[in-house]
Amino acid sequence: MKDRKFYIETYGCQMNVADSEIVHSIMLDNGLKPTEQPEDADVIFVNTCSIRDNAERKVWDRLKYFRSIKRTVNNDMVVGVLGCMAERVRDRFLDQEKLVDLVVGPDAYRELPNLLEEVEDGRKAVNVILSQEETYADITPVRTTGNGVSAFVSVMRGCNNMCSFCVVPFTRGRERSRSINSILDELRMLSDKGYKEVTLLGQNVNSYNDNGKRFAELMYQSSLVDPEMRIRFSTSHPKDFPDELLHVINERPNICEYIHIPAQSGNSEILERMRRPYTREEYLKLIYKMREIIPGVSLSTDIITGFCGETEAQHQDTLSLMREVRYDLAYMFAYSERERTLANRKYEDDISEAVKKRRLTEIITQQQGIQEENNKKEIGRTHIVLVEGTSKRSDEQLNGRTDTNKMVVFDRDNYKIGDYVEVEIIDSTAATLIGKPIRTTTIADFNTHYAMA
Repeated sequence: MKDRKFYIETYGCQMNVADSEIVHSIMLDNGLKPTEQPEDADVIFVNTCSIRDNAERKVWDRLKYFRSIKRTVNNDMVVGVLGCMAERVRDRFLDQEKLVDLVVGPDAYRELPNLLEEVEDGRKAVNVILSQEETYADITPVRTTGNGVSAFVSVMRGCNNMCSFCVVPFTRGRERSRSINSILDELRMLSDKGYKEVTLLGQNVNSYNDNGKRFAELMYQSSLVDPEMRIRFSTSHPKDFPDELLHVINERPNICEYIHIPAQSGNSEILERMRRPYTREEYLKLIYKMREIIPGVSLSTDIITGFCGETEAQHQDTLSLMREVRYDLAYMFAYSERERTLANRKYEDDISEAVKKRRLTEIITQQQGIQEENNKKEIGRTHIVLVEGTSKRSDEQLNGRTDTNKMVVFDRDNYKIGDYVEVEIIDSTAATLIGKPIRTTTIADFNTHYAMA
């Protein structure tokens, strides 16, 4: 396999990005070289997402394109599917559509070199076996995103929650946690390489458990590795969010005051049907507690509209929940049925596409208005911004995120990617804050200055 080139295309969540970086590492260790152009590749991997139908349609379209490249450019090219779609639709990939040579699930990436050899021998190669132990803790990911500034670190894999709409437990298996020591070692390595921000990843990080050491302890220990490296996390479940974690976020200056806390619906009956074990009232109680313990915390959420049996009144409950919480960001989707889930087996997908589309439009429109109002309140405030890159609109401007995960654009001046910059907010849109840079700073200096102000 030496000197062969590989190309990875990734769809879906941050966990998939982290997995692609593990695959990248495995390929390099086995003598393959990366390329940024699929047309130049000898091996193409598509790391897939099964959460929603739209993501799967994109994958099918790309696989058809890669098949055309194989036919016209390189007949020996190997095309492989990785990730969550691998187990769900492997037969269709291999036998019905005949689009790929290789199908590998999220727990079998160590086997990729052997599976590629099987393909070279003229066989189709498949490994979609889910593991009770695999965490890839001993593999150092090759960071391919984040400009050397930010990185994802997977702290656990799998999910035990079995929400009725979600296919993840079937595609990623049961929960298992990495050891806290392996995670801290990875954070130290990232700090030594100059990374300024790390996001700890899990399907439900509240469930993290390393021989009794829970997620709040992991977050606290992570924040001590490098006081000048920001720590974020994703995702938490409302059912078991620990008070201890809220206090750790409030106390540690380099843990970002931003929490992604999926509601999915604002109606208790729909939540029960979704197998989300909390009510609307319990969810709102958690939100109030978050804002009491962490004043100024920024909140984002996931919302599914048009779930099975959702009435117009229940849809209005979701709109009213969003108005009450006033999220700084929301990821909003129309329900799409997934095979093997409880909802697929038990409920009828009885909301028409037209109604789903209309309800989704209403939710998005309202949320954009809330974000615009929230962002206007930022004008006149000063934030510490980690510079991530050049603005898409102008090379003369930079962009980066506040501690509260809001995107800020400001003039380049002499600042560079990876700097912490003190920025005064002078204008805003629904999606972006416009800032005036003041000076480079550090987390310690910024917090000391504004604590004394």
